Amino acid sequence: MSHTNIRDDEVDIVIGALHVDLTSFLNEWRPLFSRFHLIIVKDPDLKEELRIPEGFNLHVYTKSDIVRVVGSSSTAMNFSGYSCRYFGYLMSRKKYIFSVDDDCIPAKDNNGVPIDAIDQHITNLTTPATPFFFNTLYDPFRKGADFVRGYPFSLRSGVTCALSCGLWLNLADHDAPTQALRPGHRNARYVDAVMTVPVRTLLPVSGVNIAFNRELAGPALFPGLRLAAEGKLRWETVEDIWCGLCVKVVCDHLGIGVKTGLPYVWRNDRGDAIESLKKEWEGVKLMEEVVPFFQSVRLSQTAVTTEDCVLEIAALVKEQLATTHPVFARAAQAMADWIKLWKAVGSGSASSPSKG
Repeated sequence: MSHTNIRDDEVDIVIGALHVDLTSFLNEWRPLFSRFHLIIVKDPDLKEELRIPEGFNLHVYTKSDIVRVVGSSSTAMNFSGYSCRYFGYLMSRKKYIFSVDDDCIPAKDNNGVPIDAIDQHITNLTTPATPFFFNTLYDPFRKGADFVRGYPFSLRSGVTCALSCGLWLNLADHDAPTQALRPGHRNARYVDAVMTVPVRTLLPVSGVNIAFNRELAGPALFPGLRLAAEGKLRWETVEDIWCGLCVKVVCDHLGIGVKTGLPYVWRNDRGDAIESLKKEWEGVKLMEEVVPFFQSVRLSQTAVTTEDCVLEIAALVKEQLATTHPVFARAAQAMADWIKLWKAVGSGSASSPSKG
């Protein structure tokens, strides 16, 4: 990979397949994906066989694999819909993971040059983050940038970046109410910038286009907060938002960083925001409780790993939120179940998909 010392075999590309025909999607990404190993996790609710073009190094995981690894008795964790991708995070054994929704294709920058999303994400992850003091030239480790006058030299070495949150052109990742009010709005602004999210500042992480250090962030990315009427469109879900809040609290506690900005992908139009509004409204209301909770979370000094942190957050969710809404009780249990599963499966040797 250019600009980094990371080998191609240190990266997995994880795709949650919510559509049966992946031919067009994978062909659009072929120039970038062909060098890497792909993990494709089929939505357990899909009945038909996936259609995948030849020429890729990949493993496909299906419902039978999920049942084999996770078991059929766990009711708190649900790997259907967008949550199927978390199973790919679990099964990967690579240092870095790039995950993109199957309704996205590579974007172009302001000069019409195709964007290498994988390379930019890996650059974000392999250069230091600077969460403890904001640099007004954004990421000082980008080519042509540096620290501004007044930036403490003691903080200029930065810290490890655990999560890189990319953005989107065309269909922005709005919630259903916003999209319903602005049905014709499309994001055409390409901002050539990367920045570290400051410590103690939360953000809505979107699973549309992310990359992460699997060891550091993987245990905090799980199928947790699921709405009762969750559907198959991004604006019908909040599971990635919940994970993002968890992972940011974990990163802040452990003294590691999160970046946002480049790279962009192009999101294709799909879905009816008015119909989705009926499903996501519950999530919109819940966020008014969720954000203050995470803003108040402080973890103990005995929490020294990501797994420790997630378990502490799960206990606080159970103690402070579970009595207000049953979705929080399920989320707390899912977090505990996920860490148990991660320790048993996610840190072991690679497991191949079943042939059935």
